[in-house]
Amino acid sequence: MPPATPRDRTAKARAHLRELARKLVDEGVPGVVVRVDDGHGRPIEISEQAAWTKKDHRLRADDEVREASNTKTVMATLVLQLVAEHRLALADPVDKWLPGEVRNGRAITLRMLLNHTSGLFDYTEDPALAPALTGWDSHVWTSTEILDLVNGHPALFEPGTEWSYSNTNYIAIGAVLEKATGKTLAALVRDRITEPLRLHHTFYATGSAWHDRHAHGYEPDAAHMPAGVPEEFRHYAGPQHDDHVDVTGDYVTAAGADAAIVSTAADWSRFYNALMSGRLLSAAQLAEMRTTVPESGPEDPDELGYGLGIETAKTSCGTVWDHVGVVPGYATYNVTDSTGRRTASFYFTTSTLTKEAHRTGAALMDAVHCAMFD
Repeated sequence: MPPATPRDRTAKARAHLRELARKLVDEGVPGVVVRVDDGHGRPIEISEQAAWTKKDHRLRADDEVREASNTKTVMATLVLQLVAEHRLALADPVDKWLPGEVRNGRAITLRMLLNHTSGLFDYTEDPALAPALTGWDSHVWTSTEILDLVNGHPALFEPGTEWSYSNTNYIAIGAVLEKATGKTLAALVRDRITEPLRLHHTFYATGSAWHDRHAHGYEPDAAHMPAGVPEEFRHYAGPQHDDHVDVTGDYVTAAGADAAIVSTAADWSRFYNALMSGRLLSAAQLAEMRTTVPESGPEDPDELGYGLGIETAKTSCGTVWDHVGVVPGYATYNVTDSTGRRTASFYFTTSTLTKEAHRTGAALMDAVHCAMFD
């Protein structure tokens, strides 16, 4: 039998990815988008959605979505650009820029915020934020208010001694960026990232408005929310139908520098390409971004590592750099190789998955990694 051609391998990968996307829809995910660019030829683009969602929107692979915590990669990029300009330093204590606003601010450096070794409590775990995170609270929480709330919680550990993912770190980073530049985060993202790269569907959201075609996001209604979800996160604001709440129009009024960016799979591919190829950062700053700390402790240093706003993992098909994002209505995953030539994304139009969908989602992640390197 003759060896498989690149076209044959692409067709096989596309069929497998579509099969997994359809399985996820069967397992309760309202919509799935997959995009894989192996650096050779036309990218694979797939969209699948549940029949009941089509009355709201016909899902396409180029729809805008809320990128959630993928925002952190952009914020880290902005910080490193300012470091290269000698306007910030990774060793700066937080108190230099936000005096008295952050617990242990003299001991916590900007690097510790960026790589989640600060020990700060994650503000999203405070029940006071539940109304903002579920669309019921119209008050837009400022970084000062969030940091003040977090100061009421004890530190998780001494700064720099352990690793623990905390959205609070990037709330503080956002405040530092605005203090250091005198510009809003929306303006910094526009001027330094989206306009230079011509990312026409990427922006820092300051409200519920979208710029163009966008995927509708959903959460199960209270009666169909999986068991084990805390009571304060069982009720979302928005129109209800087909056992779900349409949260597309909700604006998470407490998410800022940690989760506010909207984008598309194709735009994010261009961003990763520019980032990893050195168009956005010098070699020295990119090396800082890719200097990681182990997420599972020093006994397991090679599996998952977190750098500055980006994660690395060793997969069965190659080493990747990635980030995951979750906000109401959207779960996002973006991944690249070390050069930025190979990129991939998959997006779910919900943040709530069944156990079966979690397993299939893990299989999709593996398939995406291997399709990138095929």
